[in-house]
Amino acid sequence: MKNFARTAARGWLGVKAPGWALPGWALPAGAVLLAALLCSCSVNVPDPAARQPESSKPVLATPTITPGHDARAVAAKDMPLQAGGTLAAGVPVGISDGLRDVPGWHIVRDNVQGESRFDRKDGCVVSTRVSVDQGPLAVPGDDQASTEALFTYLDPAILPSYLRTETLGWGSENDKPASNVEVMAFNPQPGTGGKATSILARLFGTAGSSVYISFSCRSAEALSTAKADVAAHLPLVPPSN
Repeated sequence: MKNFARTAARGWLGVKAPGWALPGWALPAGAVLLAALLCSCSVNVPDPAARQPESSKPVLATPTITPGHDARAVAAKDMPLQAGGTLAAGVPVGISDGLRDVPGWHIVRDNVQGESRFDRKDGCVVSTRVSVDQGPLAVPGDDQASTEALFTYLDPAILPSYLRTETLGWGSENDKPASNVEVMAFNPQPGTGGKATSILARLFGTAGSSVYISFSCRSAEALSTAKADVAAHLPLVPPSN
């Protein structure tokens, strides 16, 4: 965990390949090219004896049709680790900020470079981060393996065997029944007198993004209630159309 803490303190990974800065979370800049067209005019006098070109009618090209992605239908279903391929390609998954409205919690960092932080009056701290450009870490069609690779990248001491599956809320429409999304959790045992901590993360390979939520509390009991608050009020937000 010391290695992990040093990684987190550097602002995630600062990786252009994965964007964590969870790995650094930087969106790639797009280049815009401006072209200037110069036109000149001349008088054209056709030769009556010359053969006139045959006129041609414009023909509409057959468009390339990309099958539609029903984001609403995807958001209405649970999102287990095996279902990541149903997400739209390249559209990131987000994290809600609903914890700010829960009594006892307040937000102290609001989406600064993709990171937010919530503090609770009993000393619990929850930090969230969204990262894009995670393709280099993704294992095609396997979000579990992708997430294991993410944890190992963040801290080689976190082995896949240390991870457990947990669930968070999935979807942001409060008028509909809540769905669940599976994430992977690293729950280290606190040392003597140490704080209780937990890390939840998932790399969505098809979406090309990852989410990360860390917890730090003064006791295991406080950690348990903090995780319950996050599960109830800080759902992951599916991509929209």
